[in-house]
Amino acid sequence: MTEIRPENPRYRLVEMFESLQGEGYNTGMRAVFLRLGKCNLACGWCDTDYLTFEMTGLSDILGRLKQYTARTVIITGGEPTIQPHLDILLDTLKAQGYYLCIETNGLNPAPPQIDFVAASPKACYAGKYTKQYIETADEVRIVADGDVTAFAEEMERKIRARHYYLSPCEQNGEMNIYDTIRQIGLLNSRPNAPVHWSLSLQTHKLAGIE
Repeated sequence: MTEIRPENPRYRLVEMFESLQGEGYNTGMRAVFLRLGKCNLACGWCDTDYLTFEMTGLSDILGRLKQYTARTVIITGGEPTIQPHLDILLDTLKAQGYYLCIETNGLNPAPPQIDFVAASPKACYAGKYTKQYIETADEVRIVADGDVTAFAEEMERKIRARHYYLSPCEQNGEMNIYDTIRQIGLLNSRPNAPVHWSLSLQTHKLAGIE
């Protein structure tokens, strides 16, 4: 039975804005951020109000996109891979020539339309990644919300990526940068370490931009 694709599907739009990518491999890249609501996890330190959103039609999203100059769109959340009709949005953006990135918690595969995958598996939900996880990504970014070295070792075995990062966890306005770089040192000092881990900071917060 052929699936009926809605002509103007609606999406849980939290916010949409143009800025510079502040973290990971693409730090400094100008892009339009398309943040979608709801998530299949609930990390206690999450800094995104992903439950506050407006149902917004595809035509409205495309109209707002024309206001921006960037030709890269970063689909983020919440968790983008759980959004209904995500394939229609991505097909439409690809047809208009946009370079597509996604930021995902890595429980689900990335859609095939995506050009760059940033997977951020969550150590506080380590049990969920025992059997269900993305297998390939362009980068892996793990928030160091505690001792995550064992989880990082597990993820480097499970997820093939070009780049691996640890990010400090910000809670009550403070980031645990010392503990994060300490863990990076432990990971990289292993004999015959299979991958190299780097530090990823949320530089957009340091620069005072979105």
